[in-house]
Amino acid sequence: MANTTSADLKLTIQATGENSGTWGQITNTNLTILEQAIAGYEAVAITTGATLTFTNGAVSNGKNQVLKLTGTIAGAVNVVVPDTLTKAYVIDNATTGAYTVTVKTSSGTGVTWAAADKGTKMVYSDGTNVVDTAFTDLSSDYTPQLSADLDTNGNNIIIDSTKSILDESSNEQITFTTTSAAVNNFGITNAATGNTPSLAAVGGDTNIDFNITPKGIGRATFNGQGKIQSVAEKVTTEATAATGTVNYDVLTQAVWNFTTDASANWTLNVRGDGSNSLDSIMDTGESITVAHIVSQGATAYYNNVFQIDGSTVTPEWQGGTAPSGGNVSSLDSYTYTIIKTASATFTVLAAQTQFA
Repeated sequence: MANTTSADLKLTIQATGENSGTWGQITNTNLTILEQAIAGYEAVAITTGATLTFTNGAVSNGKNQVLKLTGTIAGAVNVVVPDTLTKAYVIDNATTGAYTVTVKTSSGTGVTWAAADKGTKMVYSDGTNVVDTAFTDLSSDYTPQLSADLDTNGNNIIIDSTKSILDESSNEQITFTTTSAAVNNFGITNAATGNTPSLAAVGGDTNIDFNITPKGIGRATFNGQGKIQSVAEKVTTEATAATGTVNYDVLTQAVWNFTTDASANWTLNVRGDGSNSLDSIMDTGESITVAHIVSQGATAYYNNVFQIDGSTVTPEWQGGTAPSGGNVSSLDSYTYTIIKTASATFTVLAAQTQFA
């Protein structure tokens, strides 16, 4: 009986009584081929594509476990595994050139590396087609998809600065920005039944503010009821005398404190800021309250005209009567609660209080 050849690795299967004097050499070649299949590595140039070889009873490039595809390609190329052979491969696409590389069987389908994908894949031929095992490392997988929950196994998820978590339509949901040598961060804690989940400022510092910053003149909205333990309002203090038209920018402060004695009656014009009207930053059915503190000397003056966005509005004064003057040698505090009732339409509740 003559020698035969194995179906996949093309090993020489020696018949009883054959190969007198050469049995050992054939056996050693078979062992070398097995070593190729288990641990063999070879770089294969595929400038215009290639067909992997499986020579009977001899070492061949297609029998290696690991193949590195090299060369400069000028178009899409195929690396062909002969039909009927079954074998697994680790294949590194190290070609140069932005074109696809496909590893396939002679007459079947295969696995394609995208034009920009110069990564490594583990594939196998089932005798009909070449199939992707999907065992690729995430670092070289351009579109990884989980088939179960992601468990970090006690490790962190690291996101590069300015990169995001995206929704299923590839739109940004959360964007992360890195601060060099950061020590403070957010802490998120879930809660059992009847308890409240928490979003907190945590980190290395003892006392840490918590910033919620809308974009532009947008505002932070809390839907539902709120509970506040304490509030600090922004106060702008400046050595300015109240006179003429004073523009009160609500986007800058909640309390405006003039520390130089008023030198004449003045008009107070309330607006968003120099670029935004109050009307544009308020919705109908909302209110905003501002305070204006003015120092008074031996001759007192008062806010005799009130405007919103440059248009005069007559306030409803506490006690039913508008003030007709200021208070000598005191601090006069004016508070205005502005209620937007329609577009560019406001009701204003006002009060003047003397502090001495």
